Formats: sequence, structure tokens, C-alpha cells
Amino acid sequence: MTTTEPVTMELAEIAVQWTRILARMQMEVGDVEYRTWLRQIDLVGLDGDEVTVSLPTRFLRDWVSTRYGDRLRALWQTENPGVRRVDIRVGHGAPQAVAPQPAVTAPAAPPVREPIAEAPHPAARRVEPVAFAPAPTQAAAPAWQEEKVEPRSDLAAPLDPRFTFDGFVVGKPNEFAYACARRVAERPSSPGFNPLFLYGGVGLGKTHLMHAIAWELTDRSVSPVSVAYMSAEKFMYRFIAAIRSQSTMEFKESLRSVDVLMIDDLQFLIGKDNTQEEFFHTFNYLVEAGKQIVVSADKSPSDLNGLEHRLRTRLGCGMVADLHATTYELRFSILEAKAARAGVEVPVKVMEFLAHRITSNVRELEGALNRLVAHANLFGRPVTLETTHEVLHDILKAHDRRVTIEEIQKKVAEHYSIRLTDMSSARRARAVARPRQVAMYLAKQLTSRSLPEIGRKFGNRDHTTVMHAVSRVSELMERDGAFAEDVELLRRLLES
Repeated sequence: MTTTEPVTMELAEIAVQWTRILARMQMEVGDVEYRTWLRQIDLVGLDGDEVTVSLPTRFLRDWVSTRYGDRLRALWQTENPGVRRVDIRVGHGAPQAVAPQPAVTAPAAPPVREPIAEAPHPAARRVEPVAFAPAPTQAAAPAWQEEKVEPRSDLAAPLDPRFTFDGFVVGKPNEFAYACARRVAERPSSPGFNPLFLYGGVGLGKTHLMHAIAWELTDRSVSPVSVAYMSAEKFMYRFIAAIRSQSTMEFKESLRSVDVLMIDDLQFLIGKDNTQEEFFHTFNYLVEAGKQIVVSADKSPSDLNGLEHRLRTRLGCGMVADLHATTYELRFSILEAKAARAGVEVPVKVMEFLAHRITSNVRELEGALNRLVAHANLFGRPVTLETTHEVLHDILKAHDRRVTIEEIQKKVAEHYSIRLTDMSSARRARAVARPRQVAMYLAKQLTSRSLPEIGRKFGNRDHTTVMHAVSRVSELMERDGAFAEDVELLRRLLES
């Protein structure tokens, strides 16, 4: 009893000193910086004139050593003049008994906390997202750096190994476009599918499907085909370079010798008449020769004002497939698939939260998940709702803009060419009642207002009227594809 009591008292005194040092550091650097870098630092113990503290990852250890090492040593010397050195290590620390004991001295090769995201399984390397590669604390280079994808021809752009059919999450908004892309990949130049025109908003999967088709065609074990995939911008620059170098014939022959020509973001050619002319002739030549053409854009062919009429009509004569805005269910499935493929444990509540809050496009949704995983890897923290709010505060703030019922009424009235006052009038003619029901439906979907609040905005109508409108519009959308597209278009306009 007498031999251990002095040690226990000394340990308690050192713990008090450490508490005062941390409080001083928090005052000096501020709460945000303290929570980010210093909150996870643990006191291991005192051995002679050296204090040992620990952090869970090498990244944190290196950062704290560089930024705060000298200040920690100075504060220790203020609290305890006997301390001459502060050793910052990697590992899990807890206050140990002081005095030169083996338990205090950290091993020569301290254990490192395993990162949340593990290295991708070799079988899934081709479709693994870049941001899900092993954390920088590991020595091995990420899989995406090891695997370099060469272009399929001197004209083609490189294909992204993540964008395959296996890595595409299918849901109601994109199932038709996915089925069309599959059909072209299995049987290019099928009647009715040439050209294949994919269109939709930003980040909904057009480029993913384009790459997936190219991968499927070029990776065939039996009768692979030659594919030229490029953006419309690259097509234009190649064409201009060919004119300058007086090699337009070589340019034409190179493009017209492929089995499949794929042009992404065709809207870039709007206003570029000479490039449109060249694309038009290349298009005609390939189709007449039985070669497949796949094109993507942000609008349907008929809505691409600025493209030549003859080009728009030819683009619309094949298969036109729309990728609609994502639903909550599809966004959740995408998050679930990405997290599972990366071997990351993300709580269901976090995925539900992200699927509800980030609705603009899949690219931004994946970027948010990537940031969460990277933060967890770097700081050795689990993914929680708290860290999600902390790490994604800028993205979440951008999505805080709420659509108002007034905006919805105005947009719907403009779309259906009725007066804004009809939204709150007693008129029951179908030409007025149906748009009013659509506006009520969108108000329920896009705002956090209660049913009675929505009813009051529509001429003090009862909440049961709003419930009936929501139910009726939902039924019509299931039965009538054109009506569903109409409502979806309004949703996109309001959310943009």
C-alpha cells in the first residue's frame, strides 16, 4: 500500500496538469480547431523528463506534432518544470502509472488504428470510386493509381474504370435508359436503337452509361468492336486541329473506321456550325454503314435549340431515353451500394439523412459520401450524424434553400397557362382543378408545410382536399407517363 500510494498521487497530479494544458490549448486555438485536431489526444504517461501522448492516426500525429508540438512542450514546462520532452505517438493511450515502467514506454512499432474504409477487393477494382481508395496512412498506392486505362484509339478519350454496368444502381427514374444502354452494348446497330440518345440533368448517370457501353463492347472475349468515345468539346477541338494541320481527311477516315461512335454532352456543339456540319456527315456515313452511334445531352433532341434542324431530326429518329431526377429510394440505394462496395460501415440514419437532404444529383451525393469516408479515415472517427453535419456543413447549407408554396403556384400556373389567382379560386373546371392539384402535390413533396398550412395557401381549403389532390396526382403519375414527365419537369424547374 505504501509503495503504490506515491505513484497514484503523482499520476493524479499529472492528470490535473494535463487537464489544465488542454483547457489552455482550447482557449488559444478556439473550439473548432480544438475539436478538429486536439480533442482525441490522450495522455499516456510520464517517464523521467519525457511525457508521452497519443493520437489515433499517423495523419493526426504528424499534424499535431508540426502545428502544436512546440506549444505543448512549452505548456508542459510551465505546469511541470521537470518535463523536457513531449513524445507524440500513434495508438490508443490512457493514463498509465508514472515512473520508468515498461507499461509507459510505447512499443517501437506502435499499432495504428485501422481505417474505416478497407482496401477494395481485387475483383471490384475496376468499378471502385477513387475516393474510396485506402487512406493516405497506408504505404500502398491506391488501386486507381495503379490501374491506368489506355484510350481505345488515337481519337478516343480514356474510359473511367468505375463506370460499368455492374456499378450502375438501377431505379425507376433510370431503368428505361439502363435497359436501352444494355441492349446497345449487347447488340449494337439493332433496328430502332441507332442512334441511341440519352438525355437528362447534371449528375444523373448519362456519362456512366456511356462508359459502361464502351467497356462492354471493348471487353468482349468474342468479336470485340472498335469504339471511339469522346466529348463534343473534344470532337470540336480535334476537328479544328485537323483543319489547321491540313489533315481533315485523316480525321474523317479515323472516325468513320470505328464500329461505334460515342459523343458525350452534344449540347456543346450549339452555335458551332462548322463542327455541326462535320458531325452531321460523319453521323450519316456511320448510320448508313450500319455502325452504332450513341449520343448524350442535357435535353431531348427536339429541345436542343441551336442545333441544325436536320441534325435534331436524325438524332430523334432512333431511341431516345430520358434519365429522370432521382427519387429518395434510388438515392438511398446508391449510397448503400457505394458504401458496400468500398467496405465502409455507414449507419442507416446517415444514409437516410443524405438521401433526404441532397437531392440535386448523384454526383454531389457521392461526393458527400466520399468526404465523410475520407474524414473518417484521416481522423479515425466513425461516421455519425454529428460528424456528417460537421463535415458537410457547406453542402447542407447550400441545400437549405426551401421552395415556397408561392413559387410552386406561380411556376405551375405559368406551365399550364392559367391565372395565378386560379390557385386559390373556387373554380372547379378541370383545366384549373388539375393544375391546382399538381401544385398541392408539389407543395407536399417540396416543402415542410403541414396539410392544413398548404390548404390555407390554396383558398383556405380543408386538409382533406390536399390529401385527395396528392393521392390523385400520384395515381395519375403511375398510369400516365406523359403526365408523370410533366410533373417531374416542374419539380426539376423548382429545385434548380
